[in-house]
Amino acid sequence: MKLIVAVDRNWAIGCKGNLLVRIPADHKNFRELTTGRVVVLGRKTLETFPQGLPLKNRTNIIMSRDAKYKVKDAIVVHSIEELMQQLKEYDTNDIYIIGGDSIYRQLIGYCDTAIVTFIDHKYEADAYFPNLDDDPDWELKSESEEMNYFDLEYTFRRYERK
Repeated sequence: MKLIVAVDRNWAIGCKGNLLVRIPADHKNFRELTTGRVVVLGRKTLETFPQGLPLKNRTNIIMSRDAKYKVKDAIVVHSIEELMQQLKEYDTNDIYIIGGDSIYRQLIGYCDTAIVTFIDHKYEADAYFPNLDDDPDWELKSESEEMNYFDLEYTFRRYERK
């Protein structure tokens, strides 16, 4: 499985239920990588999407502790065990963990690849992703050339579990 995330210099990913910044090239990269694939996300992340609807042209698997929670055009699971059972139906190379922070923390141990948009800026934040540069189990395998969006500098990084 893979995970995909955008982080700032402090490995922050969000503030008050929102992304830190919206970079069009990051969204394009996300779409290109995940379209036609399986995305796993939490209920709170789903609620930040336009009209709170699942992503189009993907199999959306939503994690929620609420046993009564239902989402049209998505699969809802209520535990890691239930998720893992559901994921057996798919090629692990086609599965992307897309957030939020608690979902990342619960599932990072199941992932072998992390696709990280690294934004060279510090934002006010209340949600964080584990710092893979400080984690001896992860290794930076590639990094794009530096790109700019207005005054922001960012790169696309690929980490792999050692």
